[in-house]
Amino acid sequence: MDTAQITVFLVDDHDIVRDGIRALLKDDSYIEIIGEAASGDECVQSLQTITPHVVLMDINLPDMTGIELTEQIIKMYPQLNIIMLSMHLGSDFILNSIEAGAKGYVPKTISQQELIEAIHTVADGKEYYSNEVSEILLQNYISQTKQLSKQVEVPTVTLTSRETEILTLFAEGLSNKEIASRLFISIRTVESHKNNIMQKLDVKSSVDLVKYAIKHNLIDI
Repeated sequence: MDTAQITVFLVDDHDIVRDGIRALLKDDSYIEIIGEAASGDECVQSLQTITPHVVLMDINLPDMTGIELTEQIIKMYPQLNIIMLSMHLGSDFILNSIEAGAKGYVPKTISQQELIEAIHTVADGKEYYSNEVSEILLQNYISQTKQLSKQVEVPTVTLTSRETEILTLFAEGLSNKEIASRLFISIRTVESHKNNIMQKLDVKSSVDLVKYAIKHNLIDI
């Protein structure tokens, strides 16, 4: 959706935060903020009359948590793309947000460029986690894996050398842009390889790709 208008709805109970987000997004001509809410109830009411492409959601709200609100509105609007924009970076907050249906999770310390990238990525139907959040998810999975007494057997899947290379770099935390630069290929080519890898491995998320890489010793833990 990079060349089309992306409509965004803000959910945060602090006026100054919403003002700051508007200021960060005003330079992108493809992004339009079409509404905002300071509470869960206000958000639910607003979504009855408008349909944004992306919702930027805070976790701390006066009447419910952003995680509870995400779960509620995803049941009502399954195609809604929600990015959690939060000061909380604990693994429980992140994992519960993903389980509730959020497509992205970024800290409130995010840069303007990365916030815009996150919105464009999620509006395209993909997931987006900041590098810091991705590292937390990875470390959480590593911790759980080390505690397992039995290894789960994973079916053998043949990946090409290029696919293995891209999967390894992605599991190490590199973005599509960084992988493209490292391998001297286009970002579109990287995305195409990642889609092929996900189809071959029959996985649905970026987290599953990292799990596969760990189980097959493609990265050191």
